[in-house]
Amino acid sequence: MTPSEFTARNLLGAACLAFSACTTLGPDFETPEADLSETWKKQSAILATAHETETWWAVFNDPVLDQLVELSYQQNLPLQVAGLRIFEARAQLGIAIGQQYPQDQQVNGALTRVGLSKNSPNFNGAFADDTFTQSNIGLDAAWELDFWGRFRRGVESADANLGASIADYDNALVSLTAEVARVYVSLRTFEERLAIARDNSVTQRRSYKIADVRFRNGAVSELDPSQALSLLKSTQSTVPLLVSQVRQAKNALSILMGMPPNDLREILHGEGKIPEPPAQVNVGVPADLLRRRPDIRSAELQAARQSALIGVARSDLYPRFGLVGSIGLLNGDTGSNGNSDLFKSDSVGYSYGPSASWQILNYGRLKNQVRVQDARLEALLVNYQDSVLRAAREVEDGISAFVGAREQSGYLKDSVKAAQRSVDLALVQYREGAVDYQRVLDTQQTLLLVQDTYTSVRGDVVRGLIATYRALGGGWEMRAGQSFVSPDRQGRMKDRTDWGHLLDSESVPEELPVPPPTGSEQPLFNSPDW
Repeated sequence: MTPSEFTARNLLGAACLAFSACTTLGPDFETPEADLSETWKKQSAILATAHETETWWAVFNDPVLDQLVELSYQQNLPLQVAGLRIFEARAQLGIAIGQQYPQDQQVNGALTRVGLSKNSPNFNGAFADDTFTQSNIGLDAAWELDFWGRFRRGVESADANLGASIADYDNALVSLTAEVARVYVSLRTFEERLAIARDNSVTQRRSYKIADVRFRNGAVSELDPSQALSLLKSTQSTVPLLVSQVRQAKNALSILMGMPPNDLREILHGEGKIPEPPAQVNVGVPADLLRRRPDIRSAELQAARQSALIGVARSDLYPRFGLVGSIGLLNGDTGSNGNSDLFKSDSVGYSYGPSASWQILNYGRLKNQVRVQDARLEALLVNYQDSVLRAAREVEDGISAFVGAREQSGYLKDSVKAAQRSVDLALVQYREGAVDYQRVLDTQQTLLLVQDTYTSVRGDVVRGLIATYRALGGGWEMRAGQSFVSPDRQGRMKDRTDWGHLLDSESVPEELPVPPPTGSEQPLFNSPDW
């Protein structure tokens, strides 16, 4: 048996013996209980035929909104940043997996000219060469065995961290789609309010002309045209503010779509109406939040990541075992040897064997590190439960806002009709001299107010429904089968760095990641490309 064969067999035997006694320290993660109601308080008010939450914006039947959501998904820059964090987490998982294998594998070599001091201890110049050339080539390897599960827990933590980064991306996508829809509805609301202000300005201008003509004819005092002009100018003063709000909404949409501010004329196709919400909506049951909300899943995975770090910290309390080995060629041109003798069999040297180290007398530092990790875990478990409660509140708030605004809009719709009729009647009676101009003034002020309020509330109805869909966690499913960053950005990254298959869209999970079952050795994701 050659020395190298003997070394390999002994290392393999020692590794098998060590791993046969391995254990995994630290707790296996368990998802805490979440306190949720069985139904929503106002569910009966909106529950009917089901709509898919995956593309909830489609329920408004607005092609412009559909296009805005798609462009934002493709081009939004903060979403791209969230996608890049996933690739970072994938690479970190690869590092953690690599720690399970021999950690130190180095090929080394050197050519050194040595001159010994004649005053060195025990140096005898008569029997030694004080000047010589030394050369060596070798391979060093060291393998810390995962005796206590230190590296397995590290893989578990990195695995959960990758899942959390994907859930964070999905949460960013949910927020993005909701924000695009909210800003779009605000834009259409401002446009309708602007049209109302302009239409009322036209009506009030006609009323002013009527009052002015009657004043010039001596039928009324100067008070009538003065009041009419005051109302007209007051209404006209709202136009610049609404124009500014329209401009700001378009700017916001531009940024959400990852482009400089512009008027979006080609995308918006001019002014439009506020989208109409469906008459019936299905919000499911509160337990669905645990499955659909990416932020809840992220909080759960962050706790799972931290749980594994307790095992990593606890392993430092115990001795570390490893295997070390070195084999190489060493030669010096002393005595009868020359530099060319490096590759002869007599130049072969090796060393191997087990190693152990144990941090003792640490004065509680290691124990307190375990306590630090445990406290962080408990905080993340509380944060998970808080995330569930906040999600439930957001859904309840969204439903309440939607239902309340919808009921209010019903009353305001009738109020607008009555106010318009009042204006028509007041103008007819004023022309005939049956009423004074104060009656006309009051009815026109009321009409402008209720029309503007009705339009604003119609926008609130849609925004309430959008907030409900956002709280339900809908919208992230659109990224299934797609990459987390744009193809152009992927191309630049591949030109700069060898990413293997980590950027491929085939590795994108179609479902929200979940922690593995308690005590499971199965990771969430396949091993990344090395």
